Amino acid sequence: MPCQLNHRLDGPPDAPVLVLSGSLGTVLSMWDPHAATLGERFRVLRYDLRGHGGSAVPPGPYAMSELGEDLLALMDEVGIERAALCGLSIGGMISMWVAAHHPDRVQRLVACCTSAKLGPPEVWHERVAAVRAGGIESIADAVLERWFTPAFAEAHPELIARMRAQLVATPPEGYIGCCEAIAAMDLTGDLPQITAPTLVLAAEQDLATPPEHGRQIAELIPGARFQTVSPGAHIATVERPDVTTAMILRFLSDEEARE
Repeated sequence: MPCQLNHRLDGPPDAPVLVLSGSLGTVLSMWDPHAATLGERFRVLRYDLRGHGGSAVPPGPYAMSELGEDLLALMDEVGIERAALCGLSIGGMISMWVAAHHPDRVQRLVACCTSAKLGPPEVWHERVAAVRAGGIESIADAVLERWFTPAFAEAHPELIARMRAQLVATPPEGYIGCCEAIAAMDLTGDLPQITAPTLVLAAEQDLATPPEHGRQIAELIPGARFQTVSPGAHIATVERPDVTTAMILRFLSDEEARE
């Protein structure tokens, strides 16, 4: 059953809609660096994942299908029939699931720093066990090391502190539930069903979802484009907001990619 999601809707009411879905352990403010520019052209819908931020925290485990149905229910709630979807990490997984299973709801798709199958499951089960034993604080530093390149982290300590605060404030049950959804996920068989024009973005220094994951996605989605960002790690949209915003806008505005 879909759960209530904390969300924010900005931009001209008559503009085409762009939905932004974030990473595990973040909230909708991760898209703040992009919102103003994207909001000039789009009505931008941002939200906190199930079990994150101000959204409801139902008991886990969660499934990728449930996270996808959450997004569809949110679109229904705010009166959006069809939209472009842009998601990073688990947000990209959710967006791909929706595009594959409900193609009539998706105009275009941008999948950032994500994967169709991010195993082995044992890695996620170990993370779940660590959070159950010591809370998110016990894994926070290791996660942050994968989110940003070392040079960026050293040069932007205040931003890193804000992102760390987002992570450790995530309800453990919500974080664990989403980890379990990723552990059980395999979208490789779903991707060929996606009909929306698709851009796959990867970051060259991303250790969590290396570029080969993005290349596989682009190979499986008919006609998908693949581009990389460098330097950039897993949360490349936060590390390189100007570059990634420009890439997203360029793709969404490309007449040749229109249906």
